Amino acid sequence: MGLGQEKVVWITGASSGIGEALTYAYATSGAKVVISARNIEGLQAVKQKCPRPNDIYILPLDLLKLEEFNIKTNEAWNAFGTIDLLINNAGVSQRSLIIETDMEVYKKLMDINYLGTVALSKAILPKFLLQNKGQFAVVSSLMGKFSSPYRSGYCGVKHALHGFFDALRMEHEKDGITVTIICPGFIQTDVAKNALVGDGSKNNTEDKATENGLAVNVFAARMKNAIEKKKFEAYIGKKEVLGIYLKRFLPKLLHKIVLKSEVR
Repeated sequence: MGLGQEKVVWITGASSGIGEALTYAYATSGAKVVISARNIEGLQAVKQKCPRPNDIYILPLDLLKLEEFNIKTNEAWNAFGTIDLLINNAGVSQRSLIIETDMEVYKKLMDINYLGTVALSKAILPKFLLQNKGQFAVVSSLMGKFSSPYRSGYCGVKHALHGFFDALRMEHEKDGITVTIICPGFIQTDVAKNALVGDGSKNNTEDKATENGLAVNVFAARMKNAIEKKKFEAYIGKKEVLGIYLKRFLPKLLHKIVLKSEVR
């Protein structure tokens, strides 16, 4: 069953990129949407572009401020009286060699991409249990299934998300709670520009693979479809998706292909 007007979706990282595209996809389908990010002006711009702005609720959120999550979750819930689907989309990437990467960068990647996502999901979980239904969608990455140079910390935290949310799915399937993990490949967003380099500053450089990646609106439509089908995992991108199967059956070949690609 598709998400209709009665459904309420909470999307993090909604001020740009994948989160913005998902907001338009759900708003267009008739859902009410709570949109969160640190960039309030960006959220306001997204809200105004939606067909029914009154069905969009802006909730500023910083994934580093775990102590606020219970209050933020209550506000998100009260905006439209429930939450049916939490889309954990917010995060940051990385572009730096291991030898050049400060430990503070690894810590920040873990705090935002993993611990922030886990803490927000734990904050809403009791409410899902009370209503005996709820869905988590988690934006991981193909890098959550295999690795690539310059992304050691990013790969690590995305791998960790799979471990946690696979366990959550097993523990709460009996409670009507489902989990869909989405693994994007190269998508046309600013993820590379916003990625952290070794000293913690922004990369501020576009890469060719991202530039030539899947259009973000196409990705959002496919992601929404995978969520509605309640898939356990979905791999969405172009030819890079084949890496999933090479990792499983021909890991040494994948290793050689990734090294030759010189993707940065």
